[in-house]
Amino acid sequence: MNLNPQIFRRQTRGLARDPQQPVHPGAQVTLDELIALRLQAGSLALKSHGTAVNLLAGAHRSRFRGRGMDYAESRAYQAGDDIRNMDWRITARTGQPHTKLYQEERERPVVVMLDLNPTMFFGTRVAFKSVAAARAAALIGWAAVAGGDRIGALLFNGGHHELQPRGGRRGALRLMRALVQATDPARGLAEPPHADGLNQALARLRRVARPGSLVFIFSDFYGIDDETGPHLMRLQHHNDLVAVQVRDALELAPPPPGRYGITDGRERGVLDTRSPRQRAHYGEWFRQRRRLLTETMQGHAIPLLTLATDDDPLAILNSGLHSRQRSRRNGRAVA
Repeated sequence: MNLNPQIFRRQTRGLARDPQQPVHPGAQVTLDELIALRLQAGSLALKSHGTAVNLLAGAHRSRFRGRGMDYAESRAYQAGDDIRNMDWRITARTGQPHTKLYQEERERPVVVMLDLNPTMFFGTRVAFKSVAAARAAALIGWAAVAGGDRIGALLFNGGHHELQPRGGRRGALRLMRALVQATDPARGLAEPPHADGLNQALARLRRVARPGSLVFIFSDFYGIDDETGPHLMRLQHHNDLVAVQVRDALELAPPPPGRYGITDGRERGVLDTRSPRQRAHYGEWFRQRRRLLTETMQGHAIPLLTLATDDDPLAILNSGLHSRQRSRRNGRAVA
């Protein structure tokens, strides 16, 4: 966060957390908590309930998801076949027109990316941003495996932890354990800020998100810059993306005028919001970041959801995904 330093005063007194000291439930998730979210995830629909229309050997309505078609075989052309599916190589070799047949995928990889830079370990309402993101990612993981899909992840908190998509309960539990480790505030706050961390994570995400994946990107997006757009474009070329901005109420407006003690777990500081000029500067900095994020996602037609630290993650995901599915159906696209 690059705010005017006059609004902050730092006091360098060590405040390292005692490892034996209990952690507030809003500061760190537990494995039991994430496993319990399995019961809630049953109401989360990651795919469209509509009927997809795909031309295979002819006009054919399918109740599968309509994306990610595997080549099955080629056969002689028949009246009514779509010429876009012509197998020109076999046609040229045999002298007889042939068309390709495809089989739609019954499962789809779902990938969650968590950008756990140090600013995600912050919160003034209910939970840290990192905790809100982990809970939402866990819901997506359980919903994916319940729907017969595979779940994978890329977790960035100074290092990259890649989970190739895997199905079933084992795949979901693997994600839950990784979320607990990656969102440990003692580890997250020990890492220095990474100026290019978001872009690095997006570049590596292409190794996990195979073509046809549904990808959820969780971040506060303070690392967004001119290089982020090209990374998103390359990912979007073969995948469906959903961006989820995680934010805290204090990032919308400064607190009432006053002096507030703050800490990152190691050092103390003072947030001084008594000056009207500093309060205006505070609000404008966050508005500019939100504007850049909105313009970037709109420019690439990527749905953008907002998850506040005091929101119900299930309600936000359900609302956002239903809106996305309506938009895709109205645009004659299929999920």
